[in-house]
Amino acid sequence: MRLSSIPISTLRDNPVDAEVPSHRLLTRACFIQKLAAGLYIYSPLMWRVLRKIQAIVREELELEGAREILMPIMQPKEIWEASGRWARYIADGQMFHLKDKKGTEVCLGPTHEEVVTLFVKSLVKSYKQLPLNLYQIQDKFRDEIRPRFGLMRSREFIMKDAYSFDVDEEGLDASYAAMDRAYRKIFTRCGLEFTAVEADAGAIGGSGSQEYMVTADTGEDAIMHCPDCDYAANVEKADSRVQPSPDGGAAKELSKESTPDIKSVEQLVDFFGLGAQHMVKTLIYKATHEDRELCVAVLMRGDLEINPVKVCNATGALGVELASEEQVKTITGAEVGFAGPIGLPEATRVLADKTLEGMSNLLSGCCETDFHCKNVNMGRDFAMPEFHDLRLARACDGCPRCDSGKLVETRGIEVGHIFKLGSLYSKKLDATFLDQNGKLKPFVMGCYGLGISRTAAAAVEQNHDENGMIWPRPIAPFEVVIAILNNKNSQQVELAEKLYQELMDHGVDVCLDDRSMSPGAKFKDLDLMGFPLHLIIGRGAADGMVEFAIRKSGEKRDLPASEVREAIQVE
Repeated sequence: MRLSSIPISTLRDNPVDAEVPSHRLLTRACFIQKLAAGLYIYSPLMWRVLRKIQAIVREELELEGAREILMPIMQPKEIWEASGRWARYIADGQMFHLKDKKGTEVCLGPTHEEVVTLFVKSLVKSYKQLPLNLYQIQDKFRDEIRPRFGLMRSREFIMKDAYSFDVDEEGLDASYAAMDRAYRKIFTRCGLEFTAVEADAGAIGGSGSQEYMVTADTGEDAIMHCPDCDYAANVEKADSRVQPSPDGGAAKELSKESTPDIKSVEQLVDFFGLGAQHMVKTLIYKATHEDRELCVAVLMRGDLEINPVKVCNATGALGVELASEEQVKTITGAEVGFAGPIGLPEATRVLADKTLEGMSNLLSGCCETDFHCKNVNMGRDFAMPEFHDLRLARACDGCPRCDSGKLVETRGIEVGHIFKLGSLYSKKLDATFLDQNGKLKPFVMGCYGLGISRTAAAAVEQNHDENGMIWPRPIAPFEVVIAILNNKNSQQVELAEKLYQELMDHGVDVCLDDRSMSPGAKFKDLDLMGFPLHLIIGRGAADGMVEFAIRKSGEKRDLPASEVREAIQVE
């Protein structure tokens, strides 16, 4: 491809709304152009990157036995209601949905579990037709309230989604392992540094899931990992070991203490001279269910923090959020900061973190403004709560898997997520097959998502410098660029054309920068666009010499044109 044949208009300044490197650089380099919030046009150079990623994905999935299909983007409400997901996705507020001329409600699919399950239900009748793995590469839609970070959080994006169908859990384990192998090969071939971490299943559901995170300082997600073993998890899922709860001794007499305008744990520590680990803090959450909204009280040891995702899972709600100040006052009868397990309405559901189990003589709020209670004991002073793991893991906590490790927090960008669904969807959609004994059984399913456009953005987040992008060679728009410094110099043009044709004839992924512009501007453009290898045709053309430059290392050397192909192969 000749760069003069495509529209390129690079920008000197960063877009005002660009917060992360990939957004800034992809826009400045004319790889993407914003149409509206969260909607982007892909230029010819960007589309080449995305096609290369897609090609790698297709190759690795096909090797593991997956077969490509294409399903409708628009989906009827009825199948989402049948699976029980319509209400949750509507509650999340991120699904595009509309009515057609007949008043029928439909959505723009953020995922396709229902559609693919119905497809397989209609075609697969016997265990002899299993296992089966189907995938598609297609646009997906998410009604982001605040689209940001360019392709990292957009409203329309390209995704690969795959779905496996097996006879039993053993088969699912094999399919899940195959997709894990494929994902690891895909991201390795894309030239990315990544970590596979345990993750929360979220709205997809199922028994287990794993995310693939590209490590980057600008990543939206926090990852907890142990340097002493292979434990790694998204912070939403992560567990950890903390110092055991202190022994409060035999139960003492409950006492109510005046604490005027003292609300926070830090203030209570100073006021009572007690360690935070001897306290229990109470937060009121609003839990949204399909048919109702309820407030729940969540108890946590004073020196630890609550993980809202774990609270959501424990309540079985569609989503949870901290209750408003007015809701807290209604439930507790007190100002915010004085909630406690004592004095809550009898019907209030109370959850407690497992670190509180067995503790005695605690300090807590008592649902009365300007008062706290000392020597609070569960089961005596208030009904025994439900115990769950509700704690947010933190850096330097002990590793939950090994005895020696301490958790380290890093940042990552989620580029893939795989799930064990089991029979969650097949049962709800009555999707069955005949097993070896002639009995009807629900399909055992898995689903596997991979962000194509997000992977491209993550590659830039991980590979850039102050001058621009540095594309990993396997997914670069072109591996090699030949740049003519003076289009009016016949020797430069002749040598460039000769090299361009020769490299194309030998299968090298090369483009020719034949644009008429000053050498300085051209050098800046090429660094910004991030082609891995540069062949600069300048004054040395008269002697058959070329400047060979490596974008990542900055190394430059002069080479005879006859040695260029060998140098490219070595690099």
